[in-house]
Amino acid sequence: MIDHIDQLVRQITLGVYVIGVNNGTKQNAFTAAWVMQASFDPLLLCISINPEHYSWQLLQEGGICSVNVLGKHQYAIAEHFGASGLKDKMAGFRWHQAETGAPVLSESLAYFDCRVSHYADAGDHKLAVCEVVDAALLNNGPLLLYNDTGDMDGSSEIYADSAD
Repeated sequence: MIDHIDQLVRQITLGVYVIGVNNGTKQNAFTAAWVMQASFDPLLLCISINPEHYSWQLLQEGGICSVNVLGKHQYAIAEHFGASGLKDKMAGFRWHQAETGAPVLSESLAYFDCRVSHYADAGDHKLAVCEVVDAALLNNGPLLLYNDTGDMDGSSEIYADSAD
């Protein structure tokens, strides 16, 4: 067993993002920290998502998403979109539609508009490898990093449970 694994994995540099999904009739958004560039040509991003979440279903059905980069001052937004079971999670925020139809969080620092290329299994999560079809810088500011979010994701409990 590795001591303090919940604290150690926070040392891996990760940004915090809101992923917007749309299946053509319904849309939703969720907070993600496990996002990375996977290729230069074509430009691919890889997103990790819990398959038990509602957004996974919408992502599979629609095959599109936006990756919205959060700023350091947007912790409350990350917390909001990380919560489960909210009735209309997207209400109260400004959104615009990307080229693919994915919802873009207008107050994010930047966004990437993506089409899913393919999926892969990754332990208790799924990976969506997505081709970037459009992107833009919307606002300036320092990035919100995963390490800045403390235990918002409840990972200290997850790691504690897996040690039993």
